[in-house]
Amino acid sequence: MHILFCNYEYPPIGGGGGQFNALLAEKLSLKHQVTVLTSDVPGLEQDSTMNGVRVIRVPIYFRGDRSAANLFSLMAYVINGYRFGVKFLRDNPVDIINTHFALPTGPVGDWLSRKFDIPNVLSLHGGDLYDPSKYMSPHRHGIFRAIIRRILKRADSLIAQSENTKENALKYYRKDININIIPLGIKNPPTISSTSKRSDYGLADDDIVWITVSRLVSRKAIDRLIHVFSNQNTGQSKLVIIGSGPQEARLRSICNELGIADQVIFSGFISEEDKFILLSLADIYVSTSQHEGFGISYLEAMACGLPVVCYDYGGQTDFLQSDKTGYIVELNNEQVMRDCCLKLEQTPKLRQQFGDFNSKIAKNYFIDACAASYENTFEQIIGNNKLEHNSFET
Repeated sequence: MHILFCNYEYPPIGGGGGQFNALLAEKLSLKHQVTVLTSDVPGLEQDSTMNGVRVIRVPIYFRGDRSAANLFSLMAYVINGYRFGVKFLRDNPVDIINTHFALPTGPVGDWLSRKFDIPNVLSLHGGDLYDPSKYMSPHRHGIFRAIIRRILKRADSLIAQSENTKENALKYYRKDININIIPLGIKNPPTISSTSKRSDYGLADDDIVWITVSRLVSRKAIDRLIHVFSNQNTGQSKLVIIGSGPQEARLRSICNELGIADQVIFSGFISEEDKFILLSLADIYVSTSQHEGFGISYLEAMACGLPVVCYDYGGQTDFLQSDKTGYIVELNNEQVMRDCCLKLEQTPKLRQQFGDFNSKIAKNYFIDACAASYENTFEQIIGNNKLEHNSFET
């Protein structure tokens, strides 16, 4: 079959939702023809093939940061995504559309589906429905809620990545819809060379290394993580922050004010190889994110044998368990977060115990199982669509 993915973010643009889409597209491209309709930023080819996937990038405006979108770029994707999608579909027959994110991508997939009579599967990622850190979160505004309600109702199939995402869709938008849950998949971590050393990344062998992988945006609350780390006061710890975003300058300033600039390493945007090397060299994965639709970075850390400490609000609660995978802390209870991290710092055997358990659990979430579930869903929807057409013609 020929699959068209619509997603306003796709690597190297955006965060976990785009990265997951790339893994899914590349896995399915081994058996099927796959095209992605996504956003363009300066320096990227507008039509290229990446790892077996054709990637068409449409013009957007005023997006200077690859890690974070803005209102103008989102609106531009809706307009130009549809325009370029129409041009593509006129010359390229497609069997199914898989639209990622109810907003801003939802209208594009919906319009293309209706114009060309192609079934549309809508994948919900969490932040497209509910983001407590944003005033412009769709759940807060009637016009956005109305748009999403309509899109949810008209999709041929709905997929949520977690129970939390499903609950938010039903709570804030529609209760009369069926939503299937397919957990996101992660890449099988590469084998890390035994020659990889902490010193290559500014770390000492006796450091207790906290690590987080995150876009530097409000929802991730990295400022809170820095304060939790600062109040440890052990002097033996380092905090590695992998990722970039509009808050980096402010976060660096906070580190300077707290006098811990020499203990916090901002690695910026790095390669997948370096990310997994750093995860494998670290001791504790810590996140103060205010909400996650799924929490793919937690699974990547687990696959690298790290205990995870995070808050209890979001899709990560589908696969994390306190005292088994690490610690799940009440949202924004920084004292308990601090105590849990200190306990892990002081108890190497406990870190090892959680890490070993996590390595086994993470294998259940490699991309193969996820891609198979998506493939089955696509085939079922295509089959149903053909039956409806045949019935109508008869």
